[in-house]
Amino acid sequence: MTWALLLLTAVAPTVLLTAVWSLIPSAEEPPRWRVALAERLERTAARLRRERPAVEDPFQTLRVQERLGVVAAHVRRLEGDDRMFARAERIIASQLAYDQLLAEACRMAGVEVLPAAKGDPAERFREEMALAERGWTW
Repeated sequence: MTWALLLLTAVAPTVLLTAVWSLIPSAEEPPRWRVALAERLERTAARLRRERPAVEDPFQTLRVQERLGVVAAHVRRLEGDDRMFARAERIIASQLAYDQLLAEACRMAGVEVLPAAKGDPAERFREEMALAERGWTW
């Protein structure tokens, strides 16, 4: 009887600590029930989210088209005036502003803006043609 009592007092804490230790998740791999629950919750959340494509504000589009027209007219006026002081710097600055507006218009119209050097006329022409194909005017 003493051996049984001694064995019980030695084994019981070990069994209890092993049971408690098994409830603590390991850092290597989470329990399967937790993974399955997380996957099910992710699927439910994805179904509930259902992101709709963003629709651009037509007034914002109109504003960008108007600004493109104003800046393009400004560049043409600068190019036509031979007597203006610091004409080249003004043209460059105006063309860079035009390129930024063009990039914003491309983003709104869904046209990809390819990485290019600042003021690249070939990229500017490609963006203008892509916007014109989509019905943009300025």
